Amino acid sequence: MGTAARMATERISSTHRTDFAREVREGLDRPGQKELPSKYLYDEIGSALFEVICLLPEYGLSRAGERLMERYSEEMIDLLPKPVVVAELGSGTGRKTRWVLEALSQRQNVDYYPIDISRAALDHCELDLGQIESVSIVGFERAYLDGLVEVAARRKPEDHLMVLFLGSTIGNFDRPAGAQFLRQVRQVLFPGDSLLLATDLEKPIPDLIRAYDDPIGVTGAFNKNLLARINRELGADFDLDRFKHGVRFDEIERRVEMHLRSTENQTVRIPAADLSVSFAAGESIWTESSHKYNREEVVEMGERAGFHCKAQWTDRQWPFAQSLLIAK
Repeated sequence: MGTAARMATERISSTHRTDFAREVREGLDRPGQKELPSKYLYDEIGSALFEVICLLPEYGLSRAGERLMERYSEEMIDLLPKPVVVAELGSGTGRKTRWVLEALSQRQNVDYYPIDISRAALDHCELDLGQIESVSIVGFERAYLDGLVEVAARRKPEDHLMVLFLGSTIGNFDRPAGAQFLRQVRQVLFPGDSLLLATDLEKPIPDLIRAYDDPIGVTGAFNKNLLARINRELGADFDLDRFKHGVRFDEIERRVEMHLRSTENQTVRIPAADLSVSFAAGESIWTESSHKYNREEVVEMGERAGFHCKAQWTDRQWPFAQSLLIAK
């Protein structure tokens, strides 16, 4: 890595650490329910643990998304004008994206832009998917919209921009925030550009609880790693044994919630966030939400954001949808 590139990476890392400290302080210092942003679950260790979660028999969500991509990627591509440039929001390792890129690479040279806040995930993505012939990869270690704006600035006038938002990540947003996010994505796109939106669909509550609280404890380790990350990066003194992973379903909001519950009265210091925070026994930190949808709701949400739904594919084994939304 050259000097300029190294300095740019160091500036990004410093900015990320500052943002991390600020958001940890804001989330843990608020009155009432303490919260931490779910995006920070995905450091190098968290991303690796999530890959294991995707293999668990209880977590059918990821396999459902992969089945749909494997079965229908060519059909999806046939619905789009050419040439296609692909940007992926929250790409992770890009495992679900392989089928789209392989289908496209049979028709054209492909520019693929994965966008993720995890450098480790991007490195894995570039190494794995970079082996596909006729595919060029440039990763962006950025927040979703910041990265998408950079990708849009690189497009040629004749390019169709296809944005992938897979893994049902939209479910991590509260419904109003998710609708607002889709509107912000639409503002970056040209009419005729596309958004492939993955959404986990409603299903029996016991199935959902098992998916987020597996019996061997991988999801619990994934959740607790957020506290370990705060220890590593911000110098905190969380004792992970004094917190317990927990999951509940809010039937009104139709969402699964992951929490870390304090098992006793305790105080935690986070020097880099200039914070000392007290926990009562039983008090929790809300770390992630996963909202569940129905198919019609997804279409309506897209319409309100400035898209029309051109096609929708649903997995029956684990109710899950991929919706191809076209910018109006």
